[in-house]
Amino acid sequence: MVERKYETVFIISPTLDDEARTNLIEKFKNLISSNGQLLTVEEWGKRRLAYKINKHAEGYYVLMQFISKPDFPRELERVYRITDGVIRFLIVKLEK
Repeated sequence: MVERKYETVFIISPTLDDEARTNLIEKFKNLISSNGQLLTVEEWGKRRLAYKINKHAEGYYVLMQFISKPDFPRELERVYRITDGVIRFLIVKLEK
């Protein structure tokens, strides 16, 4: 099966402390690394949201680029949905 390049951005709740936020980011780094190849991780930090999400006006943004098989992003999306602390996410397939 052909591997593809993806990019994901997720927003972490600003109510989490530094240790919990770091653990959450590590969780997703490990998940992506075990199912593909993690290329880059950029922590954009705390930023103001365009509109309130779950009563939060700010969120902690993280961008990751990775290479994986086409069926993995669906699993990553499932994990994002069930993880407390993730308030929004986006997964995009990048062009070649």
